[in-house]
Amino acid sequence: MVPAHGGRAAEPVYRPILASRRGELDALSHLDPAAAALIAPILEIGAIERSTMDTVRRLPPGLLPAVDVSALPDTPEAELTRWGVPLVPVIGLAESDHRLVAHGAAARACGRRALVRLRARQDRAGSDASTAAMERIWRLTALASEECDLLVDAGDVCCPADVRAAEPRVRRLLDWARRHAWRSVTVAAGGMPPTLSRLPTDEPIQLDRWDWQLWQRLADAGVDYGDYGVRPAVPGTGDPGDKLPTVRYTDDGSWWVYRWARRGGRGDDRVADLCRTLVSAPHWPSSGAAFSWGDHELLRRARRGAGAGSAANWAAWSTSHHLAHVLTTLFRPSGDAEPEWRPRSDPPQRGRSRGGMSRRAG
Repeated sequence: MVPAHGGRAAEPVYRPILASRRGELDALSHLDPAAAALIAPILEIGAIERSTMDTVRRLPPGLLPAVDVSALPDTPEAELTRWGVPLVPVIGLAESDHRLVAHGAAARACGRRALVRLRARQDRAGSDASTAAMERIWRLTALASEECDLLVDAGDVCCPADVRAAEPRVRRLLDWARRHAWRSVTVAAGGMPPTLSRLPTDEPIQLDRWDWQLWQRLADAGVDYGDYGVRPAVPGTGDPGDKLPTVRYTDDGSWWVYRWARRGGRGDDRVADLCRTLVSAPHWPSSGAAFSWGDHELLRRARRGAGAGSAANWAAWSTSHHLAHVLTTLFRPSGDAEPEWRPRSDPPQRGRSRGGMSRRAG
């Protein structure tokens, strides 16, 4: 997908927080250059694995990911300068002195860039304490605020009450952030429910994107957009034992979740039936397979041009479409009611809706 951005210089406008798993990394690997220049992914590393490091090294030119190693022990293997490619370090307020020094070296190796991650639910020590923590970070990393991007992470927002609770917490952090000259400020949240196993199967179910709604409520703050892709923000969730073919398909203000359990067919048959249902739905883009690599792969399965794939493949196709959809929405001219790829006429919706937000609310 090539977003129409009116000749503006290519600067990252979208910061998805993605797990360093095969599906998400495959989606990033298939970004075209125009999209890669506009996305600054944040990769959460849960373990040092050779395959993960190799995939990160092969990401498309122009894509400069930030890497969060806060879940790893403070060992030499977790130092980003040892990975062999430029990577933006993600810095938390409670990092050890040793790790901050290592992050400073990584920041200098990628052109003096770092990302500071504030977690709205955890980093609540007050403005003075946050300022003192940042002064320690800048001293030990040898960086200045204008060399750092700020990410305000609201965590999971999975219902209207979560959105109402998150907004004032985020605004307080943004008020504090205005004391400093950040390179950019992004607000991110995750709206995908921790589990989908209770949803009906064999029909598309519509879920509200509460993370997107939170960001819209903060429009007056002038911050960039981030999310958790198509996965939950809560670590360790996401139905790891659910083997049903599942696609999380992003639409305006909502996701359409396809979980297919139809009896009497092979895996290839179930996935083909799922994909045929999806490509005939009104939320399938008018540009079809050209919209993203993930959409191309979904259409191939609908036409039985390939096998069923695996859970990692389904996550990759869903993430690929999601990244393209978010960029298209962010670059949509403000006067347009629909992105240019949507159908001219909007047929009646299929499937059931969960939640009160209209499908057009995003």
